[in-house]
Amino acid sequence: MLKDLLYTVNIKAVIGSTSIAIHNLQTDSRKTTPGSCFIAIEGINVNGVAFISQAINNGSVAIVTEKLPVDIIEDITYIIVEDAALAAGIMCNHFFNEPSKRIKIIGVTGTNGKTTIATLLWDLFSRLGYKCGLISTIQNKIGIEVLNSTHTTPDVISLNILLKTMLDKGCTHVFMECSSHAIHQHRISGIHFTAAVFSNITHDHLDYHKTFDEYIRVKKSWFDTLSSDSFAISNADDKRGAVMLQNTKAKKHFYSLKTIADYKGKILENSLDGLHMSINDIDVHFKLIGEFNAYNLLAVYAVAILLGEDKFKVLEIMSMLSGAEGRFDSILSMHEKIVGIIDYAHTPDALLNVLATIKNLRQGEQKIITVVGCGGNRDSAKRPLMAEVACQYSDKVIFTSDNPRNENPIQILKEMESGVNTISRKKAMTISDRREAIKTAVNLCQKKDILLIAGKGHEKYQEIEGVKYDFDDKKVLEEMFELLEK
Repeated sequence: MLKDLLYTVNIKAVIGSTSIAIHNLQTDSRKTTPGSCFIAIEGINVNGVAFISQAINNGSVAIVTEKLPVDIIEDITYIIVEDAALAAGIMCNHFFNEPSKRIKIIGVTGTNGKTTIATLLWDLFSRLGYKCGLISTIQNKIGIEVLNSTHTTPDVISLNILLKTMLDKGCTHVFMECSSHAIHQHRISGIHFTAAVFSNITHDHLDYHKTFDEYIRVKKSWFDTLSSDSFAISNADDKRGAVMLQNTKAKKHFYSLKTIADYKGKILENSLDGLHMSINDIDVHFKLIGEFNAYNLLAVYAVAILLGEDKFKVLEIMSMLSGAEGRFDSILSMHEKIVGIIDYAHTPDALLNVLATIKNLRQGEQKIITVVGCGGNRDSAKRPLMAEVACQYSDKVIFTSDNPRNENPIQILKEMESGVNTISRKKAMTISDRREAIKTAVNLCQKKDILLIAGKGHEKYQEIEGVKYDFDDKKVLEEMFELLEK
């Protein structure tokens, strides 16, 4: 019944009966069918109110909207709500019989580290013997079944269908990235989270959120909605780590490398062979590299312990885990021993973390060559910052196209170049063609140098003028290494 789906929704007015059966919930009028309830959400580019008549023509019997259409159709129920996107989240949760209350859902948010933390948790708990779901930027998984992923966090209806499917197929745990877009658009509203993890927050997505303060507020708003039977885990070393949990009802826990925390880590050795760490006074060697991964590992450990797992078993399995695809993903050329690293770093802070790690790990005369670009139709303010970081931490830099999307790639590159001072400019060059840029970078490498290709990581395409062309940084680098060795 419609009235059951509307439980806890903030309703301003009702026209018609709520005692009607609903067979389908949709936010896309094209997908509505007889017996549907259409929720008219105001999107980034279009307002769902404009498609109410189409939804009714397709058989919708109920409309949920923030604003009534001009023409009111008899025998159609109209529910006027405060926030249609929030209503959609709540209604979807009821429609699919609240799957999130029958499965442990652990959400991860933050500018950097979301994919690695969620993927490591999926791998860890799978090895602990649980059937797990994964919802991430790279891929979605139900057990070992891999599904394509188009967004960091799916739309509200797809997400609830996915959670219901995971539950029906026997999953006990789901590890899920929660992007700021998804939080703001209420795609995760109505979902009960067993746990929420905050990794860090730095400059990103200001094309969408407009200001950094708004970006922080959106992230924090998710923790504010957690219930008292959930727990929240935050990075105490991030200056917003405590603020994130300020008003949450969830039980609060912190992890740290630099201050007192519930889950305290210390890096004993950091090399290209991995991390030797102490976690709560237990020494462990991990395959992952770099301080940023030390934080990721601490977050994973904290989640596992708070979910009741044995600390020694957890650390034993964690010591065998590799990172997510396209996150500090390394390749070694056969004869020249050039170290190639593919990384998704696409924010100034993420790029700095990766390059600072490489700089600390390099030995002797090893040089750092970086290939980096910036995406089109995204936060343009970070472009000069990305270029500045690349030049500061590298011996040679090649600026190139990332996913220019619908922007002119030459203009993007010029904006990057504006962040480079006269001295640094001598070590940088610009090659718009990404394949040619990678080829040139390989040819610039001397024996044992370190080559970082940043920005796209796991992506298998390059988006240019609305078209996605096949392009895989790792495959291209492997090809160039093979040519080098001939």
